Amino acid sequence: MTNHIFKTGESRDQVSLLPARIDDYVGSDNPVRAIESFVCALDLARLGFRHADRGAEEAGQPPYDPADLLKLYLYGYINQVRSSRRLEREACRNLELIWLLKNLRPGYRTIANFRKENWSALKAANRSFVLLARELELVGGSTVAIDGSFFHGDASKASIFTRKRLKEQIAKLDQDIEAYRKSLEDNDAAEAKRPRKNRGNATGGGRGGDIGAKVAELMAKRSRAQADLARLEESGETQLSKTDPDARLLVKSGQGIAGYNVQTVVDDKHKLIVASEVVNDSSDVGQLHAMAKAAKDAVEAEVLQALADEGYYSSLELKACEDDGIIAYVPVPEGNRVVEKRGRFGRRDFNYDARADAYRCPAGEPLRPINGRWQNASGRIEIRYASRKAICQTCRLRSRCLGENASQRIVYRWEHEDVLERDRARMQGADELMRRRSAIVEHPFGTIKCRAGYRHFLVRGFNKVRGEWSLMALCYNFSRVLNILGLKRFMERIANALSSPPRAPTALPRLVHAALSRFWSSFPSPFALCRHTLSSTS
Repeated sequence: MTNHIFKTGESRDQVSLLPARIDDYVGSDNPVRAIESFVCALDLARLGFRHADRGAEEAGQPPYDPADLLKLYLYGYINQVRSSRRLEREACRNLELIWLLKNLRPGYRTIANFRKENWSALKAANRSFVLLARELELVGGSTVAIDGSFFHGDASKASIFTRKRLKEQIAKLDQDIEAYRKSLEDNDAAEAKRPRKNRGNATGGGRGGDIGAKVAELMAKRSRAQADLARLEESGETQLSKTDPDARLLVKSGQGIAGYNVQTVVDDKHKLIVASEVVNDSSDVGQLHAMAKAAKDAVEAEVLQALADEGYYSSLELKACEDDGIIAYVPVPEGNRVVEKRGRFGRRDFNYDARADAYRCPAGEPLRPINGRWQNASGRIEIRYASRKAICQTCRLRSRCLGENASQRIVYRWEHEDVLERDRARMQGADELMRRRSAIVEHPFGTIKCRAGYRHFLVRGFNKVRGEWSLMALCYNFSRVLNILGLKRFMERIANALSSPPRAPTALPRLVHAALSRFWSSFPSPFALCRHTLSSTS
């Protein structure tokens, strides 16, 4: 036996009688096979992928199969490779991708266009995986947590303008133009004072032309800023983005970014994202019902318990949730409490007596309803309850209840105030639920932002951004399910889900069964044994 100083590899010049098969590039327990099985299970034409329904009789150069490009993106986003150029390189040198794509090598433009053109299909594929997770009994469907997080867009803060910023820019340009005009006038006056024979020969005599060019440039900038301001006022929008038309300046806790607000609904059983949406508003107010309803439809629950922070508190949203069978737990915001800070009684110091339909002030006196209904600025219909002037004039607590010029105290009550009272009652013993909310909903954002490093979007515009977010959410859920079950149990649970009739009217299990049959027949060497084992144990 020859002794070697170091371990040595095989000779690159060694000729193999039987070269390795592509299927030998990855082992039977490689997670990349789960990507193959899932994509093959999807009806891409039904989901809306471009070219998925292309027939063999069509003429011309055949396109890449959308299934192959979807596999490429799933593999890339799971392994922190999002750039189309990097995906192109990985497809040529990564053995797992060579196996997954069967040695196909699409160009970066083809890869990038797939993500841009199939944004709606990517959203549908994400929903399909949520349905599959529900069939695998990985979704509890009873309690969800809702939250939002800011993601940077493909735009800078400098590229986004507000009305205030445009007006300030126009005012600054006017000052600069006026300064240059004054400089031109001074230059002309100095030129006129020189002797005729010395005019134009003095040092700096050519500055007039330079200043004139700068004034023309500033006038052009002012015209563009004025046109942007008119466009902003005509559209009714509050911001105008020059790079990404849908990106906005989002500010929270004194920190701002140029990007999007991603809303997610996370199931508490295994912290899977069951519903999500991308908006461009800094505030979460107005998102509670839409997100909770989307989650309720996704898990097909009769009653759903939704947990959210106080940023989602809205009387109209709570009423809509209650009407749709959603029990929302949302803390009541403290507010600015201006009245209490002045040493006077606030709204919470007045207790409502349902039997008497009256409020009781701190002194124990009633506030009776005034005839009629009033609509406030937010569109709520309210009832006014007023105290008696005679009682307020002699009350010992008058100074702590009324202002200097007020003669009676008026309390406003929403016509559906009982909805808010039920929410306040629920929140009395919901400390543990609120702690669970943070643990549930922050897990996906922490994983996506910190582990995967996905803090920004690579594409522009709502549609494309929503498509890319669907890829992020799908890959998070996919990795989560694999971590929970493992590849072997993942395949076993899919087989069990296929063997039992679906609980909900969906074609996905039948599609998975047909696709997995084709998948196993294409790879007889390690999956034939796996399939035989599964069938023999069932």
